[in-house]
Amino acid sequence: MAGQVVISAVAGAGFQMIFGDFITVVLEALKNNSQFKPSLKRLADMLEEMAPTIKRIESFSRELDQPKQLEGLKGLLKKGNDLVNKCSKIHKYNCYKRPLYNKKLIKLGKDIRDHISSVLQLQAVADTKEILHTQNSNLVAVKDVSSGLRQLSDQFGKLSMTLSNACRVDSSKSYSNTILAGVCSPPLLKVDPVGLKIPLSDLEIKLLNDETSQHIVLSAPGGCGKTTLATALCQHGNVKDKFKSNIFFVNVPKLRNLMVLVKKIFQHKEIELPVFQSEEDAANHLERLFKQIGPDPILLVLDDVWPGSESTLHKLKFRIENYKILVTSRYEFPSFGSTYKLKTLNLADAMTLFQKLAFPLDQQSYTPDQQILEEMVKCCRGFPLVISVVGKSLCRKSAAEWRKRLRECSKAVSILSHDEILDCLRSSVEAFNDNVVAKECFMDLGSFPEDQRIPATTLIDMWAELYNLDEDDAIANLHELSDRNLIEVVVTRKDANEDDGSYNEHFVTQHDLLRELAIHGSNSGNIESRKRVLLEIIENKIPEWLMEQDQLSIRAKLLSISTDETFSSSWSTMQAPEVEVLLLNFQTQKYSLPEFIERMNKLKVLVLHNYGFVPAELSNFPLLGSLSNLKRIRLEKVSIPFLFLTSMKWRKLEKMSLVMCNIDQAFNKSTNKISDAFPKLVDLTIDYCNDLEELPTGFCDLVLLRKLSITNCHKLLALPEDMGNLLDLEVLRLNSCIELTELPGTIGRLHKLQILDLSECLSVKELPEQIGQLHDLSKLYMIECSSCELPSSVANLVHLKEVIGDQETAMSWNRFKPCLPSLTIKVHKENNLNWLG
Repeated sequence: MAGQVVISAVAGAGFQMIFGDFITVVLEALKNNSQFKPSLKRLADMLEEMAPTIKRIESFSRELDQPKQLEGLKGLLKKGNDLVNKCSKIHKYNCYKRPLYNKKLIKLGKDIRDHISSVLQLQAVADTKEILHTQNSNLVAVKDVSSGLRQLSDQFGKLSMTLSNACRVDSSKSYSNTILAGVCSPPLLKVDPVGLKIPLSDLEIKLLNDETSQHIVLSAPGGCGKTTLATALCQHGNVKDKFKSNIFFVNVPKLRNLMVLVKKIFQHKEIELPVFQSEEDAANHLERLFKQIGPDPILLVLDDVWPGSESTLHKLKFRIENYKILVTSRYEFPSFGSTYKLKTLNLADAMTLFQKLAFPLDQQSYTPDQQILEEMVKCCRGFPLVISVVGKSLCRKSAAEWRKRLRECSKAVSILSHDEILDCLRSSVEAFNDNVVAKECFMDLGSFPEDQRIPATTLIDMWAELYNLDEDDAIANLHELSDRNLIEVVVTRKDANEDDGSYNEHFVTQHDLLRELAIHGSNSGNIESRKRVLLEIIENKIPEWLMEQDQLSIRAKLLSISTDETFSSSWSTMQAPEVEVLLLNFQTQKYSLPEFIERMNKLKVLVLHNYGFVPAELSNFPLLGSLSNLKRIRLEKVSIPFLFLTSMKWRKLEKMSLVMCNIDQAFNKSTNKISDAFPKLVDLTIDYCNDLEELPTGFCDLVLLRKLSITNCHKLLALPEDMGNLLDLEVLRLNSCIELTELPGTIGRLHKLQILDLSECLSVKELPEQIGQLHDLSKLYMIECSSCELPSSVANLVHLKEVIGDQETAMSWNRFKPCLPSLTIKVHKENNLNWLG
């Protein structure tokens, strides 16, 4: 027996050396090998994550005398070592071997994952048998090993979860999980917070050093900076070092169901969603997940929790070591945990923040005397939100405007109540003066659900039609609101360039107090005469004003209806003949369109936005066929029926956006030509539609198309051969279509094409020779396209001004610069992957 233990120890030592050597080889290759960088990076990340598990496997193999289980894995790592060395010797211009060896690297990673998973399962069974056999003779040893086995079992659960997720994401089978990965990441902190140094230090001590503070409530009135403080805390170095990737930052809108909250965390971890039977069941699933993550420390941040949520908070209390919860709320929950009260800013900090916003260093503007300045700041009563909005609204304003605003804000009492905060903020909105449309645009922001990011393109579409603006003017209003701190614009792709006219990567967020202000402004006056009607249905409770009338008739131009996950699609009768923009925000897996849509003869913009977790099935879809004036439509996270093309004519539709939709049935089960259904279509966006494998027959008969964006469609294999028929096309975006293998040669006929985006089209190995015929092409995106060969014809792209790519792509283009004197080559930075947090 002793000899066998020695052999086992030697085998373990040899395995540890092989595993360590293999990680070193992979990391070295990652530094010096550009053409295999994505595959090597995935492999390196996987190996580093597995290292603790490997060490534990080795330990128990020695203790329980099972060295043979490591032999197969040792052989696999040796083969991997040889493969990585061979990849390092392949020349970057070897277009035959590169795709072949890239596939081998991907297969190697899968084989290692599968082998470790099987070893862990076999070892768990063998270890159990060994323990049962020896339990009577050596009870102490059994207890030690049993304790270790429980840890190994937990580790196995973690690893199995990780491995299965990796396989699922790589194969793009679960697009909703992939899209929402990181949805609970802490938001980014764009500026250094002012006046939060002491509370930041206090909370850091509670999280890191105070074991008695397991549950902390950060409480303060609205607009005090609770979310900013919680965000800064999550970004703090010591907190990040302790909790690492186990910081979950979840917004908790009013009356949010616990099951919805838990689903977000599962999607954040890219784990397949269980079917929850109840809130208790959801809490149990979350507890099991957190136990699998442990014993690593876990921090759960619940932001903006409303009163009445005590029971939900208590369901999230788990007996897990190193598990802490931080709640931000306007209210205290004394039965839940200790309360930390955040104070408003003192005068010195308030002055510092106000002056940073009202007097930017790079701009010349009127500066009032110190007395007026102090009086203005004192009116804000130390509330960071009020200071930010008022300060920004006074930037570059005249002395008269300062005096006017001071009179308005001085009407508030010495301590601002909730309504008085809104009054102070309202004065900043009223300060739009002659820009009446910008003020109306602000009011429109109340049309969207709380704590949800708003696609900028949705706002642009709304405003263009509601206020008869061209898109550039609508975009200008978006920036006007942002400049005044009334909204925040989040850009999800750092290389996104507004000069392109594309805002598909831009999203808008808004503080809940500002949203409340917009809703208050919209809800004034009689319901029949309002400019916009905002209808919110929670738990199937129809508002009284709608129930009191048999057939309500409204004259609003904007109608927004938001429903929760319990909505049964039971609609009241309504007449809305003047509505031009209809927003339907919902969360259910099945959704029936209201029948009163059929009578909306003036409707120009329709937005169906499912905020749930899977694409919803729609009923009453044929009602949309009666919308003869519809010009813009956005469908998000819905399953589009085949009726979309077969029996409906969208005669005036100019712009269509399909985001996270199931569209295969609509596109490929129809016998009708798409050009017959959409004869006026000029702008088409298809994003994250992962069942799209090919475009429908006759797609290239949409000859009026000027903008075509097919992005993040991971199963799209090819473009139609007759792409060259889209002669008016000016913008073509194909980024992140990872299975797309080539561009058709007819693309050379797109002589009006100005912008082409091929970023992260990982399977495109070369551009067609005809690419050189795109004489109007001015901008080309080729990020993560280092394996794509450039034909000599690119030297003919005389109007090409900008190529945006990674370092390797930039090197490929450098040799053509002598032929293209106007060309600028830009190396992109990493994308912001935390935009859904």
